[in-house]
Amino acid sequence: MWITDAIRRFAQRGGRAIEIGPGSGIYIPRLKEIFSEVYVADCERIYLEPIEKRHANDAAIHIVLDDITASGLPDKHFDLVLCTEVVEHIPDSRAALLHIARILKPEGILVLSTPQRYSFLELTARVALSKWLIWFTRLVYREPVMEMGHINVMTATTVQAQLAAAGLRIIARHKGGLYLPGVAEFLGTFGQRLAARLEPLIRNTWLDGILWTQYYIADRLRIQNCRSPREGS
Repeated sequence: MWITDAIRRFAQRGGRAIEIGPGSGIYIPRLKEIFSEVYVADCERIYLEPIEKRHANDAAIHIVLDDITASGLPDKHFDLVLCTEVVEHIPDSRAALLHIARILKPEGILVLSTPQRYSFLELTARVALSKWLIWFTRLVYREPVMEMGHINVMTATTVQAQLAAAGLRIIARHKGGLYLPGVAEFLGTFGQRLAARLEPLIRNTWLDGILWTQYYIADRLRIQNCRSPREGS
């Protein structure tokens, strides 16, 4: 997985990491392999409770209720910030990235991923989960189908501009995840193999906007040129 490889490649052992919006917490064990302290933050207590119970006896895990768009986390505090599949759920991703830059140490690293606005999966989901067709989608899948909650799906150009505006410099990037409507649902293993073969042919071409996810590694070497979100206007 690209995220796990990126953490291992760019992170320095020891120090302090934080994951913003941990979901089920699948990256926490990976972060613990590298960092002495691992913070887990979310703006909703309900998402933190299962992780808090699972790691109740682990003094290296710190659970924090915090809204990254108006964060109370301390300046220059973390060696690594992990924010994967989160900013698409946040209306003000600019504020989120400004605070992420602020809480990173000068030599800190951000690992970020978010869907692409015009990926086949996002476009298909907008149609299939629309109020006119969601009944049909549930019929096809024969199981509950929920809306994705993606309210801020950005193009690569927009994400890169927001990173730059936050004073973050991209040092590595990647795009991946080819979803082919119909093929994924009805062609089984053959469909998966077909998508796996086509994905590297599409990546780094003018067509790579159809891949589902964009990934970035960024540092804050230029943050001194940008205003902190805590400063007045």
